[in-house]
Amino acid sequence: MLRITTAGESHGQALISILEGMVAGLPLLAGDVDIELGRRQQGYGRSRRMKIESDHIEFLSGVRAGQTLGSPIAMIIHNRDWKNWQEIMDPAPREGDPERKRVVTRPRPGHVDLSGMLKYDRDDARDVLERASARETTARVASGAICKRFLREFDITLGSHIVHLGGVDAKRPGKMPGDLNAASDQSQLRTLDANAEKEMIVRIDAAKAEGNTLGGIAEVICDGVPVGLGSHVSWGRKLDGRLAAALMSIPAVKAVEIGLGVEAAKRKGSDVHDEIDPDEKNVKAGRVRRRTNRAGGLEGGITNGEQIVLHVSMKPISTLMRPLGTIEMKTREPAQAVAERSDVTAVPAMGVIAESMTAFIVAQAFLEKFGGDSLVETKRNYSSYIAALSDRKGR
Repeated sequence: MLRITTAGESHGQALISILEGMVAGLPLLAGDVDIELGRRQQGYGRSRRMKIESDHIEFLSGVRAGQTLGSPIAMIIHNRDWKNWQEIMDPAPREGDPERKRVVTRPRPGHVDLSGMLKYDRDDARDVLERASARETTARVASGAICKRFLREFDITLGSHIVHLGGVDAKRPGKMPGDLNAASDQSQLRTLDANAEKEMIVRIDAAKAEGNTLGGIAEVICDGVPVGLGSHVSWGRKLDGRLAAALMSIPAVKAVEIGLGVEAAKRKGSDVHDEIDPDEKNVKAGRVRRRTNRAGGLEGGITNGEQIVLHVSMKPISTLMRPLGTIEMKTREPAQAVAERSDVTAVPAMGVIAESMTAFIVAQAFLEKFGGDSLVETKRNYSSYIAALSDRKGR
């Protein structure tokens, strides 16, 4: 079973990412991961911390001579801002146990601060918010980058672009670019609509001036996936459910749609379901093609050979520079929430994180289907399956 484990706090010494279950023999360099970490840090409306941190990974295990070994791949990402937080985040007890700086006793609305303080019996919300921070997703993107690298061996690619931000819809081009990320990454907001981008920037600037934040929607597309990943036989194996769970785990994400999503509930069946035509050249899909892709590449929890298309909705970031009302936990009196350093919007970064989580779930399902302890073995199994689809007769 392919799985990701992460460790570390937002202002701790470092983040740790462990990817377990990856095959041996996959060509892999630190640069393959650093590229994705850099993409995660881009986007208009990000905080000053993006200028402080310049994320890079160091392999601790699982890679030798530029290839994976089949053992757990451990990576460390050092926090450059640690020197400014060492006294605050020091794991050792303080002499005489004096109160540390930057204690948070006024929980922020929209964050896990209050729920976490009560659940874990903490007096300082920093014990909660440091781990709950979206900084943790850096470690997920690191492991997701390796999953992307694995999927490319089978001509499966992932990309994303922003289709909504701060009340502004971006028009989807009539013909999508062949390399989605190469196109969307040229934009400050990772959108394909230049006119919409201008209005989005205006709204980001206005929100920043008033101490507010903005949310939005990213579209994630996974192309080249063969028919047959996932399963209908048990609810926990349905790939659509697994993708939704992974994407909903991203901080501030509140909704996930596949294909038409909510719109499908508003239409008649004839305007929702994808009709099927023969296509002998489309072997990955079983020598057929859907006339449309309203299902978003998934039917009954199984990939159908069309593009997986996902829409991931992110609420406005909960930390406002003009804080909302809360209570002081020490006195239970009304107060204003603490204002931590924050982005105005992180929707472009969320799209990159969503790519990584999608890559992880697709790679996990791919290895469940085709197995193999080495890349060579997995390729052999995969080739046999594609050959069987090609040779399949009318039965």
